[in-house]
Amino acid sequence: MSTRKLFGTDGIRGIANLAPVTPETAFRLGRAVGFLQTAEVQKASRASFVIGRDTRRSGPMLEAALVAGLNSVGADALLAGVIPTPAVACLVKELNASGGVVISASHNPAEDNGLKLFGSDGYKLDDALEERIETLMLTDEIDAVRPTGSKIGTVSEITDAVARYAIMAKASVPGMTLHGVKIALDSANGASFVTTPLVLQELGATLSLSHASPDGMNINAACGSTHPEEISRLVKETGAQIGISHDGDADRLVLCDETGAIVDGDEILAMTALDALQRGTLAGQTLVATVMSNFGLDECLAAAGGKVLRTAVGDRYVVEAMRAGNFSIGGEQSGHLIFRDHGTTGDGLLAALQVLRIMTESGRPLSELRKVLKKYPQAQRNIKVRAKPPLDSLTEVAALITETEASLAGKGRVLLRYSGTEPKIRLLIEGPDEAKINTAADKITDALTRAIGI
Repeated sequence: MSTRKLFGTDGIRGIANLAPVTPETAFRLGRAVGFLQTAEVQKASRASFVIGRDTRRSGPMLEAALVAGLNSVGADALLAGVIPTPAVACLVKELNASGGVVISASHNPAEDNGLKLFGSDGYKLDDALEERIETLMLTDEIDAVRPTGSKIGTVSEITDAVARYAIMAKASVPGMTLHGVKIALDSANGASFVTTPLVLQELGATLSLSHASPDGMNINAACGSTHPEEISRLVKETGAQIGISHDGDADRLVLCDETGAIVDGDEILAMTALDALQRGTLAGQTLVATVMSNFGLDECLAAAGGKVLRTAVGDRYVVEAMRAGNFSIGGEQSGHLIFRDHGTTGDGLLAALQVLRIMTESGRPLSELRKVLKKYPQAQRNIKVRAKPPLDSLTEVAALITETEASLAGKGRVLLRYSGTEPKIRLLIEGPDEAKINTAADKITDALTRAIGI
């Protein structure tokens, strides 16, 4: 079991200006990653890091501390400004940088923030490297590393960061035109408020844009992918053919069809994987998904001659499996979707463009395309907790889970796990009888609330 004190499932995350997400942490992170890269690569020129952030008020504060840390060990900082997480991964590769740092708490509230890292290959760092970085941050091992004079790092702005990312995104759908396509877009007052509208409009779409006026505190506030009811409302009001809703850093999305019905990550995976199978571009005829994805995916892919490979929850584990097997499409039910032919991490814009390409090439509406996935009913609960004791120590909960699994008789499953980024525990029950699994979910939720709930 990991004993890491700072890094969670997606970098370092928490309330900004409170431990662990403080300027002091950002400074020590900058020193640690800058030192490691300089020591390992031994380049003739010094190490450089692309830094991007979302629209939170605390972003510039953490950015300044991070830059100071990098510069203090002789590494250069390349500032991309407000830009989606996947754009940082893209820029790292394009600029041959040593790595990248994203300052964002993704879908979390505005008071939160986070720090997540990318390597020189544009991929998130593995657990072992994060543990090494954490050790450097929490000890005095590199405190004496203090270059002076011309060996101190520099700071520069990437003035064409948005344009570079837009070019990459459009290159993923060569020749596609969106003339005559009406799109409703919810940018969550986040990092995509410039990039996604730019790309969609340059491709010819008619755009109804909402929640694209960030003020530092309204990111994800009653909007974005965590509030899908908002994009549903916008589609119905505007008569759009599709609705696109990002989270705060735009590494994921939720879609809405022309009727106002929400289309989740599993449905997007099914559509894009089947399309790739038909075109012969789904590597290994395999789609990578997590244990949280609906088992309807397995039946859907199997019927078309493909298969699903399951991983632990978290887009980083999906990407690790994709890299290990050289697979091309993977993602999560939550809307983290990875298309490795075009990018190295979850990218809400790339995913939306792939669906739009399928729509325009087939001439079929999204409400029809989504029907390729026949879902098993699922009951999901997210419960706030005051502590995270071992699950096997919750005897009443364990007994109810055993009882539920027995009643499903092999035709369903129960998953219970703690969130890696929030004080929550997440429950999923899947089975053929919707009423039955909801009753079971309510019983387990009540037991969890009594034991550890807030």
